[in-house]
Amino acid sequence: MSDKKIEAKSLAALNGIRHAFFTRAGGVSEGLYATLNGGIGSSDKPEYVTENRARMAQALGVTPEHFLSLYQVHSPDVVTVERPWTREARPRADAMVTNVPGLALGISTADCGPILFADPQARVIGAAHAGWKGALTGVIEATLDAMERLGARRGQIAVALGPMIRQPSYEVGPEFVERFVAEDPGNAQFFAELGAKDRRHFDLSAYVARRLARAGVTQFEDLGLDTCADAARFYSYRRSTLRREPDYGRHINAIALAD
Repeated sequence: MSDKKIEAKSLAALNGIRHAFFTRAGGVSEGLYATLNGGIGSSDKPEYVTENRARMAQALGVTPEHFLSLYQVHSPDVVTVERPWTREARPRADAMVTNVPGLALGISTADCGPILFADPQARVIGAAHAGWKGALTGVIEATLDAMERLGARRGQIAVALGPMIRQPSYEVGPEFVERFVAEDPGNAQFFAELGAKDRRHFDLSAYVARRLARAGVTQFEDLGLDTCADAARFYSYRRSTLRREPDYGRHINAIALAD
């Protein structure tokens, strides 16, 4: 682990796979965005974001043009990547899969769950943005299905969940709980009463873990890091909202097949 990036031990042990959950350290952005802001949709200076993303691309051994991100919309939609696209033409979706070496699949987060997937035998990788809405509507299962269409086998896919908002930081209202319990009464287990009686705290990471297990994933690693609680290392949408800040930086969490 370094100040600039965090690796999952399970993915780092795989041959031919490069990955990183980038922290906020090691970039050129200033102020609220200090320093490694990769958010194309933020109000940071575009030239700073471009330089930050180039540094991340270099860390993964790809060119900046091959360091890809999506226009994320909190959906279950998955893109199969065959070639790079321009920043302006990035697809509207929340997950990507590929079997093409030299392409880095980058998911943008600032509290949502970044999930990286790899089948080193089939040489297929994936990356998913799992906020509560995407997780609830099936982005995890859709990513696994798309990997299988490229030749991956579910039983040999390694999955890592990176830095994200954790239950102590994730307070929600009763209507949020009701939506999850209506989908599955068993989802009540992911909500704890930690503060006001009409509020609950949601364990999104445990919910993601259960969805993965039910989907047949047996190799799973959760880094256990809380973006909202660790301002020194991580950006956080919720923390910025609580502080009434005008904007926030975005992390990039990326995976690539080595050439």
